[in-house]
Amino acid sequence: MIVIGGEALVDLVPDPSTADGELGPLHPRLGGGPYNVAIALGRLGIPAAFFARLSTDQFGDKLFERLVSSNVDVELVQRGPEPTTLAVVGLAEDGSARYSFHTEGTAARFVADRPLPERTTAVCLGTLGMVLEPGASVYEKVLFREAEHGRFIALDPNIRADLITDADAYRARFASWLPSVGLLKVSDDDAEWLAGDRDVLAAARDWQRRGPAAVVLTRGADGLTAVTGDGEPVTVPGVRAQVADTIGAGDTVQAALLAWLHRHDALSADAVRALDGAQWEQALGFAAAAAAVTVSRPGAEPPWANELSW
Repeated sequence: MIVIGGEALVDLVPDPSTADGELGPLHPRLGGGPYNVAIALGRLGIPAAFFARLSTDQFGDKLFERLVSSNVDVELVQRGPEPTTLAVVGLAEDGSARYSFHTEGTAARFVADRPLPERTTAVCLGTLGMVLEPGASVYEKVLFREAEHGRFIALDPNIRADLITDADAYRARFASWLPSVGLLKVSDDDAEWLAGDRDVLAAARDWQRRGPAAVVLTRGADGLTAVTGDGEPVTVPGVRAQVADTIGAGDTVQAALLAWLHRHDALSADAVRALDGAQWEQALGFAAAAAAVTVSRPGAEPPWANELSW
């Protein structure tokens, strides 16, 4: 089973029919990077559990119900009276999203540590879960502990710069995670922020040498690139789609990569290092196809297994 840790929240997404310059209705969409990964894995038929704290408010109830209906194990889900985290979404003409977060005192911050089930083979962490304290320190502890226990660690930092009060401290913390990480997935924007003045591909190679068996860069419609060592990176193009918005696209990529690795019995650092170029093309192509389904629908609506070719 893959355990996904991190925040669940509600995206408040503007009505696409609203005229430019006018404030229109905001539609609630269930989301949060790690939550989207868990939903996508469950829909793809991969044994997955969500490890987080949800509110007992109406939004929290709906978040919980969607986990269950998407075949996600909820034994690690905690509930509490704190409100649900909110993200107000702004959409550009190309469907790309920017976010304004309301996180103070919300349930996502207060996750408590729990022992993971014995059947856990991999742990996936990221986004606000690795930023918002005190929960971030809990997930960091889980990352180091489960890596020491030999479990495969996947990380998607999914940078939300407005919520990072000390960029240098976060970059140092990120570097400390790398020796424990098996798969690092970063968007091109995240990579640029993390790399600072360095070339993104050079930075990805440096991150890969520090620990991860692979670093996967997502570049929107331009596709995906896997950096796996000293050889040439493997790149596949994006899959064309009619874009409703890009919410959840990167989360779907992360889930699809983990699903592909699970289906090919490759959820270990050694197995990932052993993948050849053709296998990486298959894995990245599958992830690109999954993301194309997500961007074709409003909000984070990852595909079900029967919508993809395995």
